[in-house]
Amino acid sequence: MKAQMQKGFTLIELMIVVAIIGILAAIALPQYQNYIARSQVARVMGEAGNLKTAVEQCILRGDIAAMQTNAEVGAAVAAGTCLLDGTASTLMDGDGDSPFTPAIDGVNGYPAVVYDAAATTITATFGSGAAASLTDAADPTLVWTRDAQGTWSCTTGVDDKYKPKGCDQ
Repeated sequence: MKAQMQKGFTLIELMIVVAIIGILAAIALPQYQNYIARSQVARVMGEAGNLKTAVEQCILRGDIAAMQTNAEVGAAVAAGTCLLDGTASTLMDGDGDSPFTPAIDGVNGYPAVVYDAAATTITATFGSGAAASLTDAADPTLVWTRDAQGTWSCTTGVDDKYKPKGCDQ
């Protein structure tokens, strides 16, 4: 009679595999969280940056008395006020610059736009669904600034490791 050979893994082999997976996860998780934070900064940079074109159009038309990032369709708007048609972002906090279409606290927000002939700014504040490493920063904002010559620059107060190219000041 032939002896049967057992097939399968021993307990020690399974424990070694579990330990290796645990070590890999411990290394990968922080890197993944950094990746998420970097992508969120880049997204907010783009969302706030989309308002630059609308701001330029308002300046060219002379509608600079006030700039509103968000407004309801058909709402009455004061003369000289420019509607920027901003959309709410799940990564931002803030009501923008309008009493219309308010942000939902803890869910979304709008960037704030302030016109000044010397330095117009679009300020996005990280909040709502943004990574904790962004919302807990000393300065959790990303700011697009337009100088008097019409040149836009980007600054942010988040950690250097999260700053995208083009917003590294």
